[in-house]
Amino acid sequence: MNEIAIPDQTGQLEPSHQQPEPQMGSELMQWVNDARQAALVAQSLAKTSFVPASLRGKPEDITAAILAGQELGMKPMATLKSIDVIQGTPALRAHAMRALVQSHGHEIELVESTPEKCTMRGRRKGAEAWQPVTWDLARAEQMQLTGKPEWKKQPQTMLIARATGELCRLIAADVLHGMPYAAEELAGIAHAEIVPDRPALSVADLTADEDDAA
Repeated sequence: MNEIAIPDQTGQLEPSHQQPEPQMGSELMQWVNDARQAALVAQSLAKTSFVPASLRGKPEDITAAILAGQELGMKPMATLKSIDVIQGTPALRAHAMRALVQSHGHEIELVESTPEKCTMRGRRKGAEAWQPVTWDLARAEQMQLTGKPEWKKQPQTMLIARATGELCRLIAADVLHGMPYAAEELAGIAHAEIVPDRPALSVADLTADEDDAA
């Protein structure tokens, strides 16, 4: 402990105890250590079937995904099923985005889902008003999305992903921590949302099916 001499009333110098200054950069050093550990894990997993095709053989991207997932409170293996790295940018898959928002106590409901239209609604924890979001093929066509391969093959899935991303940003942007867009929005790909043939579905139904299909 550092000591500083200060004069007393008689003019004599007496030591005064001073608290040590906090160590600078401790949080950064912890992050660097976490990054190194993540890189080691990534090297071990890069060629395994546990890694999704978009990340397989790319240890640097796996490292980025693990670190991004850690900031969201996700464990590494859950992260690898939930995050894609698209042109260097980590992005949550739609089902993972919903699960993350729900884990913070916010509510999401799928009201209607067809190959032509998807309506979802959500509200923040403790709120009374619901925020509705609707995506249909006309809206997708305005954004020149419907000509893409996945939109032709799986329009129902892609509409759900678009509605999910928009709704989660509206009701829980603070939860997403810098990953505001669903991977399906950025990459134009689908991640096997299994949608039974019925007019209204619960999010629990969707996430259970997605986990089985992953």
